[in-house]
Amino acid sequence: MTDKISITGIILAGGKSSRMGTDKGLLKLNGKYFVQYSIDALKPLVSEILIVSDNTDYDAFGLKRVEDRIKDAGPVSGIYSGLEASKTDYNLVLSCDIPMISNKVLKLLVHAIDNTSEIIQAESDGKSMPLIAIYRSAVKNKFYDLLQQDERRLRVAVKSCNYKNVAVDENDAKTTANINTKEDFKLIEDGNRN
Repeated sequence: MTDKISITGIILAGGKSSRMGTDKGLLKLNGKYFVQYSIDALKPLVSEILIVSDNTDYDAFGLKRVEDRIKDAGPVSGIYSGLEASKTDYNLVLSCDIPMISNKVLKLLVHAIDNTSEIIQAESDGKSMPLIAIYRSAVKNKFYDLLQQDERRLRVAVKSCNYKNVAVDENDAKTTANINTKEDFKLIEDGNRN
């Protein structure tokens, strides 16, 4: 397994949140901010955590905040900006809207690090999850080139790299759920009360 010192955690919190209508990372579940769940899951595995966001409210978490280098270009730009600011070869990237994320899932990715994969992404319920993934810093050049060509689709960016998927145990599938809408949020809130 790669040593903790050589991994940076990158939390993407720069989304427009158009479907939710508010900044998703600053929503609260059980009295805790969504972004704090990501921070807590990453902390045992990484040497530093960066938050990629133009929103200064994230400064309250006491971590280094990185602004998007290319504005309004989605997660491809967010990942590029985080990799550009990272000092390590390996980077554990998480979006801020996965409050149920477990350290167990992230460990699976870390254990899957090899010499050839540039991106190692979680796969849950047969779907690849490029926002729960390890990215080698070297892919930032490919991401930059794609952004220059106005390519904003993360799946296209991932496919341009040497990547592999790591299947998440079906019992852990709920820990990878994205909360994109008010309906998603209500479901997760209700589920946590039971």
